[in-house]
Amino acid sequence: MSSIARSLLKSVRHGRAVCLRSRSSAGRGEQHLRQLVLGIETSCDDTGAAVVDGAGNVLGEALHCQKEVHLQTGGIIPVVAQQLHRENIEQVVQDALSASGVSVAELAAVATTVKPGLALSLEVGLRYSLDLVNRYRKPFIPIHHMEAHALTVRLTHHVEFPFLVLLLSGGHCLLAVAQGVSDFLLLGQSIDIAPGDMLDKVARRLSLRKHPECHGMAGGKAIEHLAQSGNRHQHTFRLPMQQYRNCDFSFSGLQNLVNKAITEKEKEEGIEEGEILSCVQDIAAAVQHVVAVHIFQRTYRAMLFCMKNSILSAKNAALVVSGGVASNHYIRKGLQALADASDFAFLCPPPRLCTDNGVMIAW
Repeated sequence: MSSIARSLLKSVRHGRAVCLRSRSSAGRGEQHLRQLVLGIETSCDDTGAAVVDGAGNVLGEALHCQKEVHLQTGGIIPVVAQQLHRENIEQVVQDALSASGVSVAELAAVATTVKPGLALSLEVGLRYSLDLVNRYRKPFIPIHHMEAHALTVRLTHHVEFPFLVLLLSGGHCLLAVAQGVSDFLLLGQSIDIAPGDMLDKVARRLSLRKHPECHGMAGGKAIEHLAQSGNRHQHTFRLPMQQYRNCDFSFSGLQNLVNKAITEKEKEEGIEEGEILSCVQDIAAAVQHVVAVHIFQRTYRAMLFCMKNSILSAKNAALVVSGGVASNHYIRKGLQALADASDFAFLCPPPRLCTDNGVMIAW
């Protein structure tokens, strides 16, 4: 490994940003003015790449999704995800560069997700990027995955700092005030599992892969789909963390309650685990609702905290929501209503930019 690669790895491990000056790019003023950045994302199960310029124009992007493979195994297996990243990263990056009409030599920098995420998946993107910057003598920018999600909205909307951001995904759930590009005030986060993870696990427990309406759907999407035709009032689940007056989240205890209710219904209907309950739509609706209300309550508390402590101004207060679970229409509509009632602007990137992608990393 070269001295540059060793330096980059050391800096990434310590969480420091790296911006090495390239001797071969010295004097190329026009190239630097264009600010063309290649973004690479491999934090979980999607291999993404994109070229974005300094004005926020997406010149080219590509994405390889592993969803179908992981649906067959009932969840993400890290070593499988790693192998799929290895098999696809070269093609994904080349497709993004080809679509953009930009060569690696024209790039101002390479930006890559380095944390948080699955270690085996992150390693693939990091090693590929280090090889690129070493071969082409380009600056390297390590990117925090959640910061990228938080800032994606500034690619699609005009929003000034500071703003309140709620990040909801399969691996994370947090509330923070974005005070600057690399300046975040953390208000709350999940103390156990993320909402997307919980919804996926409930979907597996309900065996929704076998449901005729849910073929090919990820767990959370299957829950959302079935909830549309369900009656949430048929099941009541206790809201988490009612005794804690903070902005943290918790979903593991709720998942245990749901699992217990499913087991009881299976006994009532005389079916084995793995068979489809007749009331599966009602359970899906009740689960989606309690997850949503828990998120609404903690978000509202964060809003009140920010206004009471003058962290946000009443004149331009904004709630930004991003991450894969932000694509759930039931949750998104509720957050929109909450923002409207609280005189907050509600901003959310389009669904394709809420899930993991190379565009947010490059931006």
